[in-house]
Amino acid sequence: MGTEVELADQPCLLERPRGARALYVLAHGAGAGMRHEFMTDIADALAERGIATLRYEFAYMRAGKPRTDKPEVAEANVRAIWNAAAKRYAKLPRFAGGKSYGGRMTVRAHAAEPLAGVRGLIFLGFPLHPPEKPGIGRAEHLPIASGPMLFLQGSRDDFADLKLLRPVIAQLGPRAELVIFEGSDHGFTRPKGVIAALATTITTWVDRILDT
Repeated sequence: MGTEVELADQPCLLERPRGARALYVLAHGAGAGMRHEFMTDIADALAERGIATLRYEFAYMRAGKPRTDKPEVAEANVRAIWNAAAKRYAKLPRFAGGKSYGGRMTVRAHAAEPLAGVRGLIFLGFPLHPPEKPGIGRAEHLPIASGPMLFLQGSRDDFADLKLLRPVIAQLGPRAELVIFEGSDHGFTRPKGVIAALATTITTWVDRILDT
């Protein structure tokens, strides 16, 4: 479940296995906070593979409000947690990103001003567009953001038409990798074993980045 810690005057959840090789600073999706089942499951699965996670929440979620924060507010939240984590966990190589909205706000923050020391960005279901409203406007920050990127997407994700997402990622060049999980939707609720597959993919990618 993670250990409660406070960073940047905010409650967070740290899951740090013995001998952790890296830390993934993990933001939640728009509709559910850091204690959501998916967030807990992916953190547990990564811990089993030697990757620590730090989960945190945006201001609207902490306040119990239904609407997400304005981008500039969310981006400031990303940066505050990142900088605090960099100080407290300085010995761990650090990666940033998150589930859906959390990943999108992270890359916006990184594009505006690089997150110091970030080794790469990991997106768990990048929300390229709203359901039934295909477009690529939300990808405008991706080319500006520096460093390696890993995109994990379900083949049935209605927030990302793969016909649109594939060329967007291809334009980023070899620094970006897209992995498709057949049968999974935006929430990665199925098929059975998808959480383990996500964690294994992330771990393999992180280890490759650390070896370069």
